[in-house]
Amino acid sequence: MNRATPRLRGLAALPFVLALAAHLLVLALGYDRLPDPLATHFGGGGEADGFTGRAAFTAISTALLLSLGAGWTLLVRRHALWGAWATAGFMGALLVLLVRDNLDAADAAQVASPLANLTAAAAVGGLFALAGRAMTRLVPEEKAEAGTTDGPRLSLRASEVAGWSRATASRPLTALALLALAATPAVLLLAPWPAALLGLLGLVIGVPGLALARVRVTVDRRGLTVRPSLSSRPRIRVPLDEVAGADVRDVDAVADFGGWGYRVRAHRTGVVLRSGEALVVRRTGGREFAVTVPDAGTAAALLNTLAERHGKV
Repeated sequence: MNRATPRLRGLAALPFVLALAAHLLVLALGYDRLPDPLATHFGGGGEADGFTGRAAFTAISTALLLSLGAGWTLLVRRHALWGAWATAGFMGALLVLLVRDNLDAADAAQVASPLANLTAAAAVGGLFALAGRAMTRLVPEEKAEAGTTDGPRLSLRASEVAGWSRATASRPLTALALLALAATPAVLLLAPWPAALLGLLGLVIGVPGLALARVRVTVDRRGLTVRPSLSSRPRIRVPLDEVAGADVRDVDAVADFGGWGYRVRAHRTGVVLRSGEALVVRRTGGREFAVTVPDAGTAAALLNTLAERHGKV
């Protein structure tokens, strides 16, 4: 599988360096004009309801930008470079505006942060996203790695019918999905407006996460099918007439796919529940589909045999 190139990692880190530099410059120039503590959290009407000391705010905001930058630099792929720039632009602008709102305040409790700040930060994030998309041209396009053209086979007589099915699960993904769902009602009920809307992220993360935490992988006369173990939908199917070949590879969930769950990368997609053995199917259109599952060798051999019988391999 492809890894991020040094040039791509450098371009992913660059916007966070710029955002951090701008943030620290504004802090340094106005440090003596800031109240201690600063107003750092605001209610639905823009009034201050949370406060942080100047030194602590400097450390936390710096750590936030550095951690986001490190995460994007580690996991970035060419087609998602714009996301790194958008994140850096949005967070950097939000922090700079927060410092601006606190300047020359005699009492941090009187500081207000208008909703326009979010709009302005989103606009900056959008401009950064466009810049990141333009930077993509500086990075060579990722190409899918070629698998073995002569994959494993099973010996089946012309009249024999065979199928293979195996369930696989991810405990970390299950735990994350359950935590997200459990936190949703608490955030919706207790967090101030409009921050309470972040509770909806629990549903966005929890529902698909729980559906993909345990899946069943099947190879039969219909091709390859991956679906949640507890339901028949949603499902992913690669029919036999789209199978150009199948083999087994070891994958790293983070380095190769950027995490767990249903993943999309240049020239490949995958259902990744862990690192290790994966069934990788090369499709006739040139893309690859991977699913991490035990006994992937048997699945690949049967899929190649059935596809060959179907007249496509």
